[in-house]
Amino acid sequence: MTNLQKIFWPGLGLTKRDLLQYYVDVSSWLLPHLRDRAMVMKRYPNGIAGEFFFMKRAPSPRPSSIPICSIKHHSGNVIDFPIVQDLSSLLWVVNLGCIDLNPWYARCDDIDRPDYLHFDLDPTEGASFGQVLETALIVRDALASLKIKSYAKTTGSRGVHVYVPIVRGPLQKQVWAFAKEFSKELALRNPKIVTAEYRIAKRPSRRVLADYNQNAWNRTLASVYSVRPKPAATVSTPLTWEEVERGVRMTDFTMQNVPQRLRKVGDLWKPLLSERGRVDLGGFL
Repeated sequence: MTNLQKIFWPGLGLTKRDLLQYYVDVSSWLLPHLRDRAMVMKRYPNGIAGEFFFMKRAPSPRPSSIPICSIKHHSGNVIDFPIVQDLSSLLWVVNLGCIDLNPWYARCDDIDRPDYLHFDLDPTEGASFGQVLETALIVRDALASLKIKSYAKTTGSRGVHVYVPIVRGPLQKQVWAFAKEFSKELALRNPKIVTAEYRIAKRPSRRVLADYNQNAWNRTLASVYSVRPKPAATVSTPLTWEEVERGVRMTDFTMQNVPQRLRKVGDLWKPLLSERGRVDLGGFL
């Protein structure tokens, strides 16, 4: 571990050591959600006030204990992504300045067939976080009408992620196509609050974007329990649907209180790790 006293959150006085300690504290709940998945590194070597850069290829030299997931891209390039399999590989990635963690949706043994369908709900200009929570409930109820169970978490940034664990089978493009049609239908039925317009220039204000494009191949979202590079050190945190209904604030869940929450309520997203209860999306394609 290096540069442990470097300030990563100037407004809070939190250091790189504090970030590493957070990930140690939550590792038993976090690691099962990361295993066997390529990790895209978003590095903040000087904390949230400094510049950041994306890095896909695992740096060399590196410890021989860091697993690699080799993925051939459409360009023909083969990229060796690191995999976070255990505490040592987790801390190695975080020590590189990765504040948040961005794993692939598909596991390395079949990178074209994801384990999840998800909806990234973000407010457009003028929309409130309360509208985001309302939209999450709309997504939940629409999925429930198809007998599909879903799970919500804060993004730790501005929005909410709604995930559906699916049976591996459909290709990423098929999962994306389902998300696109579902999102467009939601927008059609709820035009005063939801938009699925991906083109920024044509996207209406004071709406919540149901971003289906995040289901595309090679896209990633911040992992559950990821700290985000925001002034309050907010964390992408699982919610119960009752909490969504009651209303929460993004700043309710931070690097400083999420470990205590986990010890109290456990991993609300543990069902997403099970083979039981997954949705067979093939019946909807």
